[in-house]
Amino acid sequence: MVTETTMARAVLVEPQSRMRPVTVYRLNEWQYVERTIQRLLAAWGRLVEEFYDKSAMHKFVWEQAECVRRLRERIDQFPGENRDLPVDHRLEALGNAVLLAPSVEDALDGIFSLLTGPLIVSYITYSRSVHGVHDAPTIAMLHEIVGIKEQQRLWFREYRRRRPHTTSQAYADAVGRALAACGNFAETLPVVTPAAPVGVNTDYRLPKLSARPERYLHRHNIVEWTSAKFTADVEMRRLFWCYGYLMEKNIPDDQLNWLWSAHFMPWEFQYDVARHLWDESRHGDSGASRLADFGISLEEIGFPNYGPQETGTLDVLTPAQLYEAVFFIGMVAETGHFTVKQEGYQDFRDGGDLESAEMMLFDIIDENAHVQYAHKWLPVIARHAGLDDSGYKERARQDREKHQANVKQRNAEMASKAPDDDYRFVQELLARMRKVKPLTNVATCPPRTPLPM
Repeated sequence: MVTETTMARAVLVEPQSRMRPVTVYRLNEWQYVERTIQRLLAAWGRLVEEFYDKSAMHKFVWEQAECVRRLRERIDQFPGENRDLPVDHRLEALGNAVLLAPSVEDALDGIFSLLTGPLIVSYITYSRSVHGVHDAPTIAMLHEIVGIKEQQRLWFREYRRRRPHTTSQAYADAVGRALAACGNFAETLPVVTPAAPVGVNTDYRLPKLSARPERYLHRHNIVEWTSAKFTADVEMRRLFWCYGYLMEKNIPDDQLNWLWSAHFMPWEFQYDVARHLWDESRHGDSGASRLADFGISLEEIGFPNYGPQETGTLDVLTPAQLYEAVFFIGMVAETGHFTVKQEGYQDFRDGGDLESAEMMLFDIIDENAHVQYAHKWLPVIARHAGLDDSGYKERARQDREKHQANVKQRNAEMASKAPDDDYRFVQELLARMRKVKPLTNVATCPPRTPLPM
């Protein structure tokens, strides 16, 4: 029941100061907690094994960005308010208690149950306690966020059915104590010591190895053979892109460390990275989905990590290292692939494989946005790193030329290599794809541009 007392709690203002509803403090605390959840997903997401569970982690990173966006936009609707008011360090301590889990399964319990559950209760309690007319915009926004959380809850319930787990009691107790110190989100906390982003004051580091089930680790040399035949053979190009998009699922797991390391950057950068990350994850889903259309499973084609299979932990990226990561993905890899991707779209469309053409088209749309992110944020990161990036466009052009020269040399070496088991496996895949959806332009499709890298 809404009473005068509960309504008054929502509209109290600071004494001897400008008029500021307590709602503004609540919104800032909530956005800190939602940003904390995003950082927790970034911290533990690499240890989630299954392909489509990774998809869920990456989508949730984006959804957390959307929750924060809603909260920040609501703060903007209070004239002259600050979207980045300090919050008390007890919220940081709570986030760190969830972060420092003994295992990935405990961490998921911490994120989706021990932390998110009380947060949702605070949203619902607030919505029931404030005036339904006066603060209707906040209520409507909280309903949207609770709807997002409900979808996450349903995923986690299904995940726990597949992977039952009992939370460590010591861990649950530690989170419970930290939550109690925060008043269970029932009221705003007076700021005694401002909170830093979760994890900054811990020694937690992301794992180097992005987890995989063993059944995904089998690998044939698909990339080198399809790359070697890429220019002349449209069927090879189609297989290359299906597998290449599948392998892009590695990129968002790398970008989790961008988010973890970039706490010094404006929130808008983290928002753009979250979208970039989710886009790359969906590209991986596109490749897996298109391969499945041809009857090719992840177990038989493999989903290995990029690079060496190293254990240990990743260092937090310095601003200079973050600059290099964003530069390579945006200005070298993504910028360099526009020509070959546009040719792939045209060839698959003209060959009658509209599903593969659509896969190419939506990737091209996403990549245009990603390149714009790089142009937007590289100068900002450079200032944090103390770098002179005035010539970054020319440097990117030179780097793309070097990569293409390396590809041409590698393909020349492959041309003299005798067919092996990997080559025969590739030919088997081509035959299966041909049977499901033959390309009508195999004999007429002209040679195309070599891969840029």
